[in-house]
Amino acid sequence: MSGRLFRGAGGGCNDVQWCFSQVKGAIDDDVAEADIISTVEFNHSGELLATGDKGGRVVIFQQEPESKNQPQCRGEYNVYSTFQSHEPEFDYLKSLEIEEKINKIRWLPQKNAAQFLLSTNDKTIKLWKISERDKRPEGYNLKEEDGRYRDPNTVTTLRVPVFRPMDLMVEASPRRVFANAHTYHINSISVNSDCETYLSADDLRINLWNLEITDRSFNIVDIKPTNMEELTEVITAAEFHPNQCNTFVYSSSKGTIRLCDMRASALCDQHSKMFEEPEDPNNRSFFSEIISSISDVKFSHSGRYMMTRDYLSVKIWDLNMETRPVETYQVHEYLRSKLCSLYENDCIFDKFECCWNGNDSVVMTGSYNNFFRMFDRGYRQDVTLEASRENSKPRSVLKPRKVCTGGKRKKDEISVDSLDFNKKILHTAWHPLDNIIAVATTNNLYIFQDKLN
Repeated sequence: MSGRLFRGAGGGCNDVQWCFSQVKGAIDDDVAEADIISTVEFNHSGELLATGDKGGRVVIFQQEPESKNQPQCRGEYNVYSTFQSHEPEFDYLKSLEIEEKINKIRWLPQKNAAQFLLSTNDKTIKLWKISERDKRPEGYNLKEEDGRYRDPNTVTTLRVPVFRPMDLMVEASPRRVFANAHTYHINSISVNSDCETYLSADDLRINLWNLEITDRSFNIVDIKPTNMEELTEVITAAEFHPNQCNTFVYSSSKGTIRLCDMRASALCDQHSKMFEEPEDPNNRSFFSEIISSISDVKFSHSGRYMMTRDYLSVKIWDLNMETRPVETYQVHEYLRSKLCSLYENDCIFDKFECCWNGNDSVVMTGSYNNFFRMFDRGYRQDVTLEASRENSKPRSVLKPRKVCTGGKRKKDEISVDSLDFNKKILHTAWHPLDNIIAVATTNNLYIFQDKLN
């Protein structure tokens, strides 16, 4: 395929050549636990890109304006704001440490000059306001410029304070803290299309919040059995429909996806639809239940389809057909024979995420050895690419990678036995309007874009 892949995000039929743009993060082989990236998310315009890490930090990158001299070169992403979102805590009642790791970040649609995002660790969700200041007031009557108060008796004239230009300052301030609503670890947050509410999901419950109200939430799904010994499945991911504010889905560790309608009842324990694919008896094994667990679910931008990721595959479901997915893409089928060793080193429990491109024609997800996969739905083509510092020369074209499963290995192929399972891409994001992707390796963020001629 010579690196030429897929239609553009805008829907044209031009082939796309992916090339390296940037890499963020330290080069050292010694990776500090706190620096491991745990979530990646573009905002609705794609101008901002946020990452969260295990150290509780949120780093926001901003795309620079395009150069007038080089209109074919897109602006790079540079650090816009960095702040500590969560701190480690201790639950004294349960004698549990609550780590600061950021599980998810979700941007709110922009309504004014400021940007808002939700970030969550295992227990607490926070609403952050990110705003710019490039002017400061001067000329107070009762205050000196250094902030000290003046004696009112010394004021003989009245001055009108004025705004003076200053260096741009980006401030991140917590506007709301939504706490104490989850007994189990939060795995998902999703902002509703009504822009007033959002949901948060943990292993057994889903709560509905109003963005203005922090002291109460409504429980809309509760799958906790009366007797915990009867527990057979947990919630793994949940998301609101992109334009129907009453509809949401949640996936389970049993490989099912339930679509719920909040108009039907206050507690959505009875789903409206259940999407489940019957298991192929030929593939039945000791690991079947583990690898069928869904690690991510994402609605398409159109709202017609949803994508699910399990351990070995990506599936596309039509919301009008519950019986089976309309498309199934094998991500790394060559690992089926390696499930025993992947179980022993715990990799079989890795939670890979997936994402759509801007017009829902291509989907992307991660794999091992710092490989990531793209599947073109229209042309039924797929490709494996690698995020590596070895091909990190600016604008160098990514060469497709191939994994050899047996027999004679060709020159450009890599043997399945030499894959590095410590190098994995769990988190990826696709610019909503452009062919720009962000791919998180352990502690590095790679940004790739299509090669503009």
